[in-house]
Amino acid sequence: MNDAEMIDCQDKGRQIDRLRAIMHRLRAPGGCPWDAEQTHESIVPNLIEEAYETIDTIRRGDREHLKEELGDLLLQVVFHSEMASEDGSYDLDDVARGISEKLVRRHPHVFATSGASTSDAVLQQWDEIKRAEKGDEEKPFLHGIGKGLPSLLKASKLQKKASKVGFDWPDEAGVMGKIREELDELSAEMESGDEAAFEEELGDLMFSVVNLARFRKIDPEVVLAAANVKFEDRFAKMEAALKVAGSGLEQAGLEEMEAAWQAAK
Repeated sequence: MNDAEMIDCQDKGRQIDRLRAIMHRLRAPGGCPWDAEQTHESIVPNLIEEAYETIDTIRRGDREHLKEELGDLLLQVVFHSEMASEDGSYDLDDVARGISEKLVRRHPHVFATSGASTSDAVLQQWDEIKRAEKGDEEKPFLHGIGKGLPSLLKASKLQKKASKVGFDWPDEAGVMGKIREELDELSAEMESGDEAAFEEELGDLMFSVVNLARFRKIDPEVVLAAANVKFEDRFAKMEAALKVAGSGLEQAGLEEMEAAWQAAK
């Protein structure tokens, strides 16, 4: 089946091939000018946006739209693979082969003779195999952890990794004590007027709060996302109440806003 036939193919089990054929046509001469102009670098924002939109549908429990978002995310993988195939680097098959081999290699308890039988043992084994594969045995223990992640997620990953070798608070009280300590230090820097020191202490405080979330086995990204939603919802209610009162956001003073905010809560 050639590319033209594959583009119209509806056969179950051939839709990845169909998607690849469509992407190839879009990038080929006479295809889509926008798609043809893109590079790995230019579509990085698209990859980030599609990943977060997929995460959003999962968090909202929106199973109806999850399939669509997964498709948008899959397109990014196909897009990058198609561009790589054009210069002979690799193609979508190579990408799939690579991840398949990695999964088999890092699951010896399933595909070989390893005896890892608990989730903790599996994760420890995964880390050991990963470090060996990348030649990281002689590099710093935290080398490469959370590379490319947003800072909030990277902080959580760094802390989890450090805790695996026992570098952790013995109990939650220690974490809370550290948060109070960092808050006191932040307050002191506010009074000192040293902006650089203030920013450093603010970062330390945020890092400590992430540590508390980790200690409670809470994803800090999830709880912050929930806080964002709550703030957005209450702000909308406050805005609606101010419109009813005849003032609106632009005309209302802070006291009126605060009263409407409290009512929204």
